[in-house]
Amino acid sequence: MLNTIGLIRNLNFRCSECKGQGYLLLLLLLLLVIQLLEIEIESEHNLTAMAEDGDGGKRITRYSDFVKVHGLLLAASGLPQSLHFQLFQKLTSETFDGGAHFSIEPTSDGRQRRLLLTSSESMAKESHVFLIDHAWTFRLSDAYKQLQEVSGLAERMAALMCVDIDLNSNAEETEEVVDGISHQNGTKLSVFEAMESEIHGAKEIGDGAVRWLELDELDIDDDTFLSLDLSSRFPGLLALSLCGNKLENVEIIAREVTKFEQLRALWLNNNPVVKNCDSQLENRVLQGLPRLEIYNSRCTAKFGAWALGFCGGVYGKDNPGSILEGDHQLESVSSLDLSDRCIHNLIIKAFSPVELPSLSHLNIRGNPLEQNSVAVLLEVLKEFPCLQSLEVDIPGPLGESAIDILESLPKLSELNGVNASKILDTGKHVIDSVLQPRLPEWTAEEPVIDRIISAMWLYLMTYRLADEEKIDETSVWYVMDELGSALRHNDEPKFRVAPFLFMPEGNLASAISFSILWPTQNVQKGDECTRDFLFGIGEEKQRSARLSAWFHTPQNFFIKEYEKHCQKLQSKSLISPSVQSSTTRSIHTTRSIHHADGSPLRVYTDLPHVEEFLTRSEFVIISEPKDADIVWTSTQVDEDMKKAAGITDQQYINQFPFEACLVMKHHLAETVHKAYGSPEWLQPTYNLETHLSQLIGDYYVRKRDGLDNLWILKPWNMARTIDTTVTDNLSSIIRHMETGPKICQKYIEHPALFNGKKFDLRYIVLVWSINPLEIFLSDVFWVRLANNQYSLDKHSFFEYETHFTVMNYRGRFSHKNTPEFVTEFEQEHQVKWSEIHLRVRTMIRSVFEAAAAVHPDMHSPKSRAIYGVDVMLDTSFQPKLLEVTYCPDCTRACKYDTEALVGGEIKGRDFFNDVFGCLFLNETTHVSPL
Repeated sequence: MLNTIGLIRNLNFRCSECKGQGYLLLLLLLLLVIQLLEIEIESEHNLTAMAEDGDGGKRITRYSDFVKVHGLLLAASGLPQSLHFQLFQKLTSETFDGGAHFSIEPTSDGRQRRLLLTSSESMAKESHVFLIDHAWTFRLSDAYKQLQEVSGLAERMAALMCVDIDLNSNAEETEEVVDGISHQNGTKLSVFEAMESEIHGAKEIGDGAVRWLELDELDIDDDTFLSLDLSSRFPGLLALSLCGNKLENVEIIAREVTKFEQLRALWLNNNPVVKNCDSQLENRVLQGLPRLEIYNSRCTAKFGAWALGFCGGVYGKDNPGSILEGDHQLESVSSLDLSDRCIHNLIIKAFSPVELPSLSHLNIRGNPLEQNSVAVLLEVLKEFPCLQSLEVDIPGPLGESAIDILESLPKLSELNGVNASKILDTGKHVIDSVLQPRLPEWTAEEPVIDRIISAMWLYLMTYRLADEEKIDETSVWYVMDELGSALRHNDEPKFRVAPFLFMPEGNLASAISFSILWPTQNVQKGDECTRDFLFGIGEEKQRSARLSAWFHTPQNFFIKEYEKHCQKLQSKSLISPSVQSSTTRSIHTTRSIHHADGSPLRVYTDLPHVEEFLTRSEFVIISEPKDADIVWTSTQVDEDMKKAAGITDQQYINQFPFEACLVMKHHLAETVHKAYGSPEWLQPTYNLETHLSQLIGDYYVRKRDGLDNLWILKPWNMARTIDTTVTDNLSSIIRHMETGPKICQKYIEHPALFNGKKFDLRYIVLVWSINPLEIFLSDVFWVRLANNQYSLDKHSFFEYETHFTVMNYRGRFSHKNTPEFVTEFEQEHQVKWSEIHLRVRTMIRSVFEAAAAVHPDMHSPKSRAIYGVDVMLDTSFQPKLLEVTYCPDCTRACKYDTEALVGGEIKGRDFFNDVFGCLFLNETTHVSPL
């Protein structure tokens, strides 16, 4: 059996899709082992049914044997049984025939691709199955290096992810659009040529008076702008666009543009003066132009009929409108897009059924509208006789419920792109189907590899391998080939994709993984072929929030969820944070334990260091846990283990009940939040399984406010920085949920450094009792150093030895003696370590006080334990809690001699003698009470 299972360890999968569930492949592999064991004991008939290949190996040639070997995989894939034989034929003949049925085409902007059915006939539901190969497979730590070193890989990924557009296109053909106005780059007219062109155009279509003037991307600086004397040449201007020039002086710009008395719209976007002095310039312009309705794409407080006409497509360069009011051109407006116009008040004369009698579609997304109440806005909208379709932020200016909006506006047939009856039937309060895809973003100077690293989260799939002993510590990520990657998302997809592991020789050693694709609906020629990116994941698993990995979801909803989360934390305070000096705390009431006859205490342990270094005569190591006075183990002691090992409630155990509230990262954060709300020593922390919406809201607020957005993802219950990732990419954060339960914590982007390197501190806490709380801090603590100089360069996020400090399991380990570290740190930063140490002690006490207050059921008179507490310092030398570890690795404490901060030498070989002396003999050698 072990030989068969052991094959998994050496198997190098190329890829497989997880359908949003990262452990699918692991489950399949474990089930597969059972299947293989059954096959191995069958008759020799199976072997004779296999053809010999050129290398002497046996290959499956019969469908019946294919089913026997792959039966569990076929069932798990969800592939209809009617397609099993077709899959067998394509796998054994290596047939990739998708190209005969599908075509890949770019979307209108070229930044995404889609897959279309182009075969001559329609494709019936469950009639075909197709193989999808995989273009790139990697572990995250190797991604950047592979893109640099594997020939052709970066070029293929850049093309597949559409981040090479500007590299492959003629720069002269690129253009920028601001407010619907196209600004052509490349060969430029001079400013005077542009003006003459405008005048000529005005003469051709009208009376020769220029009322709409576009002078964009012409390198106009302040002196040139003055020399143009535009107000004299074009006194009747209604709209002026000067986007993308070199205007800098507020005084000059304000003085010149305010000479246009009739100006309705002014665009100065992408000029230095806007970037540097926008508010100052805006105030001057609005004071000098009382009729201005649009300024830099935003509606001013004076906006009215002209702005509505522009947003409704009535007014533009070919029809600038009139300086006269009441031209009634709004009567023809049926669709009005007022999204993202910074509108504060919509209750104006021009926005009424009288002026807009034909209005049937209205978009008011992205506007605060805080000057209007929900009730007033609903009453106004109710008066529009033809209004059938509405787009609005939910929650937002019309309330927090889509159902309430529809009940208030019964004439609506569509809300945010969703049929009104469907919303009412499903009972969804927050809906939006017109989500814009999250397209890759980059600058022209950004290297292509950096573009790929950012964009890849829109395309990646993941799985994790396992052997008979453990799950692989890190996930494998992969990108499907061009055909598979062109499948876009739809909540009601026409196709389904699933992983499939093919073993042509009937064993794991020959395994190759594919994705398989088949239609789940009838598909017509020309239809787009889509899949569900979150197949099998419903709202109970935060489906809508997880779609934020691929789509621009309503920011306002998530920001409100975050704000409610913050308010909830601020209201929490079961106990007050520790403020007293920790040196006055201990009562040390717990009595020592001993045998009446003076015989040593019997200790059972499965920890080699305890067995080797617990040498005091008061203790003796034994081999059977049922005979021990003290059970000191690294294994969880639950009721099943007690029963199996004969452990009773009268024995001391190095575990406290419900200690998961400290040692599992999501429970630790929950415990601290319940006790204190959001103390300074705990970075903002979110359990992604329950608080993804709140995390997304925090991310959006930080992005809005221009704050750092670097986060660290940690598994709930793994130590040694296993499966831990640093990222500033929201899609990456969300996609990592597929690799197992995680917390997302704000990264300490500016930690205190030691000789330019990141470090953290491991403290050992000895717990006697939870009620009353009696805890001690070992005088032995140690520093853990990163190997590389600290950097916030994006490339460094892939470098374990830059951002992580645990080097005794991977990386280059070098021990730093604690007294030497303290001395050198004090000299480098001109601080007193005693003051830092006092703050650390106070924080550690607060952590255990939180556990005692929130989980009083932790108390057990037969529990004594030690915990590792990991601490980092920020640049103000304030402690930050990283994690609490059960049964910490104390190799360094036993291996190296050190010195107490106050006191003499501490021998490493005496570490566990001192620990057991404190916990069981009422001693305080080399420990201090907290």
